[in-house]
Amino acid sequence: MLCLLSCFPLRLPLGCSCPLLKTLATSSRLSALSVSSRFSRGLATAVEQKLPATLHLKTGESFKGTSFGAPTSVFGETVFSTSITSYTESMTDPSYRGQILVFTSPLIGNYGVPKNEAPFTSQDVGVILESKGIQCAAVVVGDVAEKYSHHTAVESLASWCKRYNVPAITGVDTRAITTLLRDQGTTLGRLAIGQDAALPAPAAEEYWDPSQENLVDQISTKEVYELNPTGSIKIALLDFGAKANITRSLIRRDASVTVFPWNYDFNKVRDQFDGLFLSNGPGDPQQCWDAALHLRRTIQEWNKPIFGICMGHQIIGMAAGLDAYRMTFGNRGHNQPVLALANAGSIKAGRVYVTSQNHQYALKLQDPFPQGWEPFFINCNDSSVEGIKSTEVSGKRVWGVQFHPESAGGPLDTIEMFTDFVDECKAVKEALGGAPSEPVAEKVAVHA
Repeated sequence: MLCLLSCFPLRLPLGCSCPLLKTLATSSRLSALSVSSRFSRGLATAVEQKLPATLHLKTGESFKGTSFGAPTSVFGETVFSTSITSYTESMTDPSYRGQILVFTSPLIGNYGVPKNEAPFTSQDVGVILESKGIQCAAVVVGDVAEKYSHHTAVESLASWCKRYNVPAITGVDTRAITTLLRDQGTTLGRLAIGQDAALPAPAAEEYWDPSQENLVDQISTKEVYELNPTGSIKIALLDFGAKANITRSLIRRDASVTVFPWNYDFNKVRDQFDGLFLSNGPGDPQQCWDAALHLRRTIQEWNKPIFGICMGHQIIGMAAGLDAYRMTFGNRGHNQPVLALANAGSIKAGRVYVTSQNHQYALKLQDPFPQGWEPFFINCNDSSVEGIKSTEVSGKRVWGVQFHPESAGGPLDTIEMFTDFVDECKAVKEALGGAPSEPVAEKVAVHA
């Protein structure tokens, strides 16, 4: 009865004095008010005064909206993500460093932001998101939810952005922006806030290009440290800007993980480890040739498993003799289909896997492929290389994938690739009798 009254509030005729009708009319008004309150929880409209904001693109377009983040203006590389959920994971992904992140999903922020802390023990990585704070330079959304609802949330998206001094704009046509970026390619941009929003667009030479800097060097660890030291196998991880869920995925499979700076020469300590992992990271892989040259020697002289993701995959390709190139607008989202071209562990040739991706650069598909290597995955949308692997006849155990098997967020179609890697490391360790095959070259100073 009340449900019907909430939809059709009862109006009394003039002069009516019936107690029953008066009671029903009062109930209908209260019920309608309750329904109205419930539906207003997720609306994005804000009552407080907002600063003006303008997104300028180097290609000449400008989009006016309002600010909901920090009152500061920034330059960056403007990119778009088709992810529908997991905005907190995307914004804390180090691969987005220096980028103005446009979300194509029309409403962002409805489930707020959780407390980004986990017990920092040898079994954990200290955070529940992908890094300690926001990594992208700025955020662009069509509509932001001022009110949020989730049992783990402790603050709104706006509050989070302000706390990390990250500007953000809402009220702009993100689909129009995405169409421009898709058709014209990723472009440089400036998000102007407050008084800056009324100023003319910057001159072309004023735009800052983050790809000209070594972003990996800015984000990579500066010290060597170890997690889960009692693990059954020892994995070395070269940190190009590793997402936390990569480390989690290895630890959950009982691996001890020692994290090194991106340009550390692993050959000095390789015989202390059962496998090598190369992480994701931001920017242009050409900035990381030191790592590729170190890895080339490792692949030539070392026969234990090596696995790379995203930037790590590109470094493996460069070490193998492949060229990396800049894509028109890159692939960023949680719905990228890839076709497996070869069998390896849990991966079956001929199957399509849906993957999470975040990259602007890719490896060129060359014919012939470098000796000892073969394509592993190819993108079903644009035919770009999504993975490479060493051939069986090469005697090596090396894989690289452009996508993120660990997800966070996105699908888990390929999560078992971590299991494949760890199992291969265990098998090689057992085959060698559980001990290093050569004398240890150098002891690692581990910082807890």
